[in-house]
Amino acid sequence: MNSEFSHSRDFQKALESLSGLEFMQKIAHGELPQPPMGKTLGFRVVEADSGKVIFEGEPNSSHYNPIGSVHGGFASVLLDSAMGCAVHTKLPAGIFYTTLELKINLVRAIQENTGMLRATGSVIHCGRRTATVESRLEDRSEKLYAHGTSTCLIFSD
Repeated sequence: MNSEFSHSRDFQKALESLSGLEFMQKIAHGELPQPPMGKTLGFRVVEADSGKVIFEGEPNSSHYNPIGSVHGGFASVLLDSAMGCAVHTKLPAGIFYTTLELKINLVRAIQENTGMLRATGSVIHCGRRTATVESRLEDRSEKLYAHGTSTCLIFSD
């Protein structure tokens, strides 16, 4: 993990003291840093509301697999990130989550000329120990490229 991201006292304090929604909104508004994974793969949080988070990422040739299209992992990481962070927006300060189960359907090939993609994660149910969530990966004209569902485990006190 990027040492600036993981060792920032302000960041750690924010993670522990802000609700999940406040925390994700601060990332979306640039008040907290984007997660290092996003920098590595070229995607970022752009919007966060209660039960909903949107990530954007633009595929490029560095995301290609050996057969000449964007690797399915690019779509998967965008969808998983949007889903997990959508769950985070429903949690109080100091309560965290992790992906327990992930199902992704890739419905259209992604190429470097596909352009900007948006992954929208939306909470279906958020209980005390688990949450279920769904997501869609679409281009600017709302053409669907992939969709998914997930179950997240909530670490409650």
